[in-house]
Amino acid sequence: MPHSVRRHIPNLLTMARGLMAVMFFVSISLYRYPNDGEAWLVVATVLFVIAAATDFLDGHLARRWEVVTGFGRVMDPFCDKLLVLGAMICLAGPRFLVPEWTGGSHLVATASALTPWMVVIVIARELFVTSIRGMAEASGTAFGAKWSGKAKMVVQSVAIPVTMTLIIVAPPSTHAWSAWAIRGLMWAAVAVTVASGLPYLAAIPRLLRGADQA
Repeated sequence: MPHSVRRHIPNLLTMARGLMAVMFFVSISLYRYPNDGEAWLVVATVLFVIAAATDFLDGHLARRWEVVTGFGRVMDPFCDKLLVLGAMICLAGPRFLVPEWTGGSHLVATASALTPWMVVIVIARELFVTSIRGMAEASGTAFGAKWSGKAKMVVQSVAIPVTMTLIIVAPPSTHAWSAWAIRGLMWAAVAVTVASGLPYLAAIPRLLRGADQA
């Protein structure tokens, strides 16, 4: 395959992931727990899996073919965050409220076991890491992706579609084992996300020293 063609494939995959993220949001918005528009949740799950797969494929091809571009460095993490954060916001939203827990009750529960505060923590981590990366680039310090960040993406990319699949095949409001499994998956995703931000937190003193010396 000519190099002129290869150099565009990873970026096209990245853009396809962004488009699939939008399609995912449309599909999941047509579902309401437990079984209103269930087919749309199936479509959303399939879209998420395919989109997440392109995340690993575009990076692999870009490195293998040595066609890493500035466009890819910006758009790849943007599309990742668009997909994952958007999915978590949707899963914590009103369309996944367990019906019998609504209607004036002070208690609310989502079929996904996600709550707004959990999503806020995940978003805060992403904003924090983006700020640290910007600070590093401004000081001329090399600050590549951490292995913990890659592990976070893997865990999120597994936990979200598995949770959606369990909601489809074994609604947590009627299957206790499913509720516990979903809760475990979501808590694991949030915990790994928080832990993946610790190396960036530890790097702050080094970055500050570099800024002082500049």
